[in-house]
Amino acid sequence: MAVVTGGGVGIGGAIARLFAEHGAIVEIVEVDPDRAAAAVEAIEAIGGTARAHVVDVTSDAEVEDLRVAVVGEHGRVDVLVNNVGDYRPLVRFHESTSESWQAMYSTNLEHVFRVTRAFLGPMVDGGGGSIVNVHSVEGMRGFPGEPVYAAMKAAVAHFTTSLAAGYGRKGIRVNGIGPDLTQTPQVDYLSGGAGHDHLWEAWAPVGRLGWPEDQARVALFLASDMSSFVTGHNVPVDGGTLAGGGWFFSPEAGRFVNRPTGL
Repeated sequence: MAVVTGGGVGIGGAIARLFAEHGAIVEIVEVDPDRAAAAVEAIEAIGGTARAHVVDVTSDAEVEDLRVAVVGEHGRVDVLVNNVGDYRPLVRFHESTSESWQAMYSTNLEHVFRVTRAFLGPMVDGGGGSIVNVHSVEGMRGFPGEPVYAAMKAAVAHFTTSLAAGYGRKGIRVNGIGPDLTQTPQVDYLSGGAGHDHLWEAWAPVGRLGWPEDQARVALFLASDMSSFVTGHNVPVDGGTLAGGGWFFSPEAGRFVNRPTGL
């Protein structure tokens, strides 16, 4: 049984579907009821089993209600995927405020603590489990565009490593995924990209755009017994961008870009 936060669309939706295809009962956690219902419908259409929970993971009370509902139904939790996160509010650091920092913290880091704490006990009591934290490659390299966002993602990555070290002897494995160049509703690489297809060979060492299913396959590996001797690691699922380069300043655009067009 797997709990997937933000499991309605994008990377979370792909993870939920792939887990269901491989026999998992999936508890989808979504803040949007329409996305939640559509995700369950899509899984049931392929013969899988899923249930939706409309939950705001930034709320202590709603996460506690989620814990009670899930553990009450199944008695244990085998897999937790912390997938919720967002690039917004996009505020350049010199214009940022304590309010924007708090919003970034709540959306990208605090809920990982909250949801993990909620399900860690049931995992330990059930004999073990696997936690997969989806953060960003921006937490694994310098990100000039939004250092607060990068700091939150780096914190998730280090939380992953530290939690793994602390709870491995209790049967808990914890690993992270750092996506980049992946097409999702939040980060749309296709919009306005007409005529640039030939440049993917330069933008990404693998030579193509990434898709949510690319992330889901790695999540499945990390969640399953195929990775039973792997814990405390953060895997960049980025088409090679972390290894092959990073961000470049474009004088023409007047900003940093990770897909330079003047090639």
